[in-house]
Parts: sequence; structure tokens; C-alpha cells
Amino acid sequence: MLVRVSLSSLKVARWYEYLVRFVLGGATTVFAGFIGSRFGPSTGGLFLALPAIFCASSTLIETHEIRRKREAELDGRLRGKKAAALESAGAALGSIGMLGFAIAFAAIIERSTAGAFIAASLVWLLVSVAAWYVRYKCRMTRI
Repeated sequence: MLVRVSLSSLKVARWYEYLVRFVLGGATTVFAGFIGSRFGPSTGGLFLALPAIFCASSTLIETHEIRRKREAELDGRLRGKKAAALESAGAALGSIGMLGFAIAFAAIIERSTAGAFIAASLVWLLVSVAAWYVRYKCRMTRI
């Protein structure tokens, strides 16, 4: 199984679905900023770590799958739930990668800001791909 980008899904969404994503993402960011100004940047950073778009995207993915199955005159609720669950698993694996990013960034920032961003981004990529690979191999052994 290869990881790939599919731009065809951009055609499936309606304009207001993008608006919902941006509004919820922006609201999450503003909320994290409010928490940060009230309780300090460390606490606000924890709330900012929430994938801002995830809340909207998981519900939209479910809706798209249900709509796609209805067009084929099938009940798509189970497929929609599975698609949203897969999105959740991907977000969790990406969060593990973000933890690697944070550790690498904190370790390197004193020496070089640009180097910290570059190294931390590479760590994020490696950790995320490794987490995906481990999950993939574990699922293959259970089948």
C-alpha cells in the first residue's frame, strides 16, 4: 500500500464545507490563543496541538461517504463511520510525529532556529511514517 495524494476529493466537497473547516479551525486557534493568554503559553500550546481541522474533516468525510453510497442506492452509514475512524487513526499517528517534532525542536532550538525547524520537520516525517508502517505491519499480522 502506497501513500499518495488524491486531488479528486477537492471536487467532492461543497463550498460551505470548506467554510465550516476554516471557521472551526480558526475558532480552535482563537480558543487556544485565549487559553494561552489566560493560563500561559504552555497550556495554550496543549490546546493548539489539537488538529484544528480534524474536528470538521472527520464529520465531512463521514458525510461524503454516506452521500457517495446513497447515490449508488446503498446505505453508507457504516462506510462513513469506517472512513472517519481511518481519519482518526491517521490523526493519531500524525500526533505521535508531532511529539517527535516537539522533542527535536526543543533539543536544537538553542543552537539554530532554522536548523531546529529543518531537523524537527525531518523527525516528524520519519516518526509519522514509522508509526504508519508499524501500524500497517501489525494489522497485516492480525489478518
